[in-house]
Amino acid sequence: MTSPHQAQHPVDPERPLEADPAQAAVDPLPAGAEETAPPQVVSEDSIVADDLEGIRGALTRYRIMAWVVGTLLVVLVCIGMPLKYLWNDDRVVTWTGVPHGWLYMLLIITAVDLGRRVRWSWTRLALIALAGTVPFLSFVAEHSATKDVRAKIAKLERDGIA
Repeated sequence: MTSPHQAQHPVDPERPLEADPAQAAVDPLPAGAEETAPPQVVSEDSIVADDLEGIRGALTRYRIMAWVVGTLLVVLVCIGMPLKYLWNDDRVVTWTGVPHGWLYMLLIITAVDLGRRVRWSWTRLALIALAGTVPFLSFVAEHSATKDVRAKIAKLERDGIA
């Protein structure tokens, strides 16, 4: 039993807490268990060659969604809004605004999927997400993203990894 002044172990109150957990004894592996090497650390800029087809598919999905969402936003802002506020006709806003909102969510999903595969930073993903809310900017973001991903794919192919 531990004394009342001694710190208690968080799991087993009967076991005293070691002064330095780093120096505590390491339990041996169970019989028949093998030690495994720690997972390899992958740099932020590298992409996995095994996922090359997945990257190409994710890029295609992202490009389609960026163009669809961008086109709907341009129609909504440049045609629908003037019709609604100048001539009291909200049909274009209804028929482009609602699909734009729902498809924007799919754009975010496809951007995150692509970004995860090619190791984009969260900042870049946030900028891509914001680009879907500004007319014409989604086309610029799509061009930049495509250029970046194609450069990474070309580097893999040039280095003979793919």
